[in-house]
Amino acid sequence: MSVRSMRMRRSLAPFLVGAWAFAAAAPAMAQLADQVPPQLEDVGIEEHLDAKIPMDLEFRDEYGAVVRLGDYFDGTKPVILTLNYYKCPMLCGLQLNGLLDGLMDLDWTPGSEFEMVTVSINPLETPALATEKKQNYMKKYGRPSAVKGWHFLTGREPEIRQLASTLGFGYTYDRETGEYAHAAAIFVSTPDGRIARYLYGIEYPASRLRLALLEASAGEIGTTIDQIILYCFHYDPSSRRYAPVAMNIMRLGGGATALVLGLTLGGYWLREARRRKNSDRGTRTT
Repeated sequence: MSVRSMRMRRSLAPFLVGAWAFAAAAPAMAQLADQVPPQLEDVGIEEHLDAKIPMDLEFRDEYGAVVRLGDYFDGTKPVILTLNYYKCPMLCGLQLNGLLDGLMDLDWTPGSEFEMVTVSINPLETPALATEKKQNYMKKYGRPSAVKGWHFLTGREPEIRQLASTLGFGYTYDRETGEYAHAAAIFVSTPDGRIARYLYGIEYPASRLRLALLEASAGEIGTTIDQIILYCFHYDPSSRRYAPVAMNIMRLGGGATALVLGLTLGGYWLREARRRKNSDRGTRTT
């Protein structure tokens, strides 16, 4: 395991959940701060930015139809991927609820400006369960058009593991409780299926979602104002947040100042030219 991977997994400890997380909570308090419980060694996120998502992986959608991941990448819209499982007792619900809160504050809608795909990591879960989960979130979301844009999938173990491996999503299964230990993150990908951004935690503010989607689409979605905002805010890997870029803001401010000054002087010169023209006409008339 790489040093970067270990650091990533340790930093994600607050988001690890499941039977192992709860069982290990008490002894973990006695361990050194930089140690990870053995049960969680394989749990966490290892970023694979720009990795190509395997488009030929087959799953079943919420209606029971066989689909390919590539069906949700049309080459024009970015895609948000989440790995959860529908009977998760805690973290998955918190994460998807936090994502929904961000979506409700975002004026873009799945199926229009972007696509969303939620994949269950439990191969025993069924399309019927995926349908129930989707209906619950569609009811809370209150945007009927999102039905065609947020997809809830189930699949077989090999395909789930391959997708998780590509995304760098490590998780473990506890046979005694039937629960999974995993991290909380969503994966924003480009329209052609390359991993563009990892967003961590259980809260996804609309501003962060907007910037990540705009970035993943290479500016193909959004307005001119969005382009300006993206120019002024870049993703900071150390804080895992979009932070203002002082130099770009100064350049933009300088450009805006020059534009205002130019418009002001241009208006002054135009008025002066008109005044002189009218004055010359008056002189010729007399």
